Amino acid sequence: MRKLIFIICIAIMATACSSPTTKSLFNGTNLDGWHIDVPEMDTVPSARNPFIVRDGNLVSLGTPQGHIITDAVYEDFRLDIEYRFAGEPGNCGVLVFASTPRSLYKMFPKSIEVQMMHENAGDFWCIVQDIKTDDMVIRRGPKEEWGITEGEKRRVLNLTDGSEKPLGEWNTMKIECLNNQIKVWVNGDLVNYGYDATASSGQIALQAEGAEVEFRKVDLTPIEALSE
Repeated sequence: MRKLIFIICIAIMATACSSPTTKSLFNGTNLDGWHIDVPEMDTVPSARNPFIVRDGNLVSLGTPQGHIITDAVYEDFRLDIEYRFAGEPGNCGVLVFASTPRSLYKMFPKSIEVQMMHENAGDFWCIVQDIKTDDMVIRRGPKEEWGITEGEKRRVLNLTDGSEKPLGEWNTMKIECLNNQIKVWVNGDLVNYGYDATASSGQIALQAEGAEVEFRKVDLTPIEALSE
């Protein structure tokens, strides 16, 4: 009997060890697991890398503009982020389902952007990928103007106002990507839900888009782990 109990315990431990769990995409020390794509750095020897580690946070300095992109590809996951605009309000975003680099304006990778711009957190921006939401005409504009490339209506407004905290305070953003659906929460409020996206997997990217933003948490949990 003792031997049987021992075998069962070992099996349970092995199952637990093999189960997917939350992992931090940022280790607090360096940018291992990520690569930088900043066009200006291609041709300007003095251009700085706008992504640094400072006081244990991943910091987007905002300029020169570009992206920090995960080396790995992900699907069916929840991303938990804590961020703040520590100085002036401005623009930034999280890109999911990212793939071909510099597909839009020779800058943005093919992806769906979850907006972080101050007072607009949770908007979707279609970047050579597309997504549907309810009330599309109200939230995106006239259907004949919709598109996924330069000069077309690529923005889908979020569902709420007032979900963000005052400047300088930390915000939480949760992005859940399952199959072709994306749900976004900001500080606990469901701020957007899209479906029938034209992608269901890809890399994850953070932007440098003009304003300094600090990230103290970038955690990823496989959806499989959430149901266990």
